[in-house]
Amino acid sequence: MLKSESAASLASRVRIFARMVKIEHSIFALPFAYIGVFLAAGAWPGWRVLVFLTLAMVAVRSFAMAINRLADVKFDRSNLRTQDRPLVTGEMTTSQGWTLCAFTAGVFVLSCAALNSLCLILSPAALAWAALYSWSKRFTWMTHFWLGSVLGLAPVGGWLAYDPVFTVTAVLFALGVTFWVAGFDILYSCQDETFDRQAGLNSIPSIFGIPAALGFSTLSHVIAAVFFFLAGWSAGLGMIYVLVWAVISGVLIWEHTLVSADDLSRLNMAFFTLNGIIAVILWAGVLADLFLT
Repeated sequence: MLKSESAASLASRVRIFARMVKIEHSIFALPFAYIGVFLAAGAWPGWRVLVFLTLAMVAVRSFAMAINRLADVKFDRSNLRTQDRPLVTGEMTTSQGWTLCAFTAGVFVLSCAALNSLCLILSPAALAWAALYSWSKRFTWMTHFWLGSVLGLAPVGGWLAYDPVFTVTAVLFALGVTFWVAGFDILYSCQDETFDRQAGLNSIPSIFGIPAALGFSTLSHVIAAVFFFLAGWSAGLGMIYVLVWAVISGVLIWEHTLVSADDLSRLNMAFFTLNGIIAVILWAGVLADLFLT
């Protein structure tokens, strides 16, 4: 009986942790880290690199999300959209949140150390950049692009995990990810336009309004598509990648037909479903081009 209760308690804690860090959102960054590592290897990178890269990516994303929740808890208590977050409901205490941050930061650093010395050296800077994003809304409406740059580290990190050398291809993919993430984060922030303005928080919707924000988002995704094309060209990828690139560009266009200044009801589909699909399809396109041509 005690073992059963203990297992149930552990399962509950895991669920709370998963909600705290939105573990399902790892789908946005992981495929791009895998793009980096497979392109660096030019083939299968090996289980050891892949396992430690995955641990590092999940850990740093979880760290960044936990920091973000801790930084924003006073705002989350006032925002109707965020009333179910564990720090607001009391399911997780502030001290537990900071413990989670320390644990995930430790896993990230150890995973980087297991990859190579350059990854280890760069790990504190990556943690700092990911953490500081959480306060960017206090002083700049460019916060969306800061978030994009955090996830933009994924393809660079994936490349460095296998080959500790900075390359043009990895940087081009990073720029693509930066503008891609910024574009859908601007869309997502439209939900909080009124709240952000009243709370004195900076975002493109709260500063410029929703119609302008939709324009910013569209432009960001056009730029992202250009960088993804240039990244594939730089990597020497062929027609399979180009066809996949055309598909995801079409999906990005479709995404912007789902929302308008007068109707944000399908925002979650545009934010999560389609963008998760884009990340996975692009990775599949890189793999297909690498192994089938």
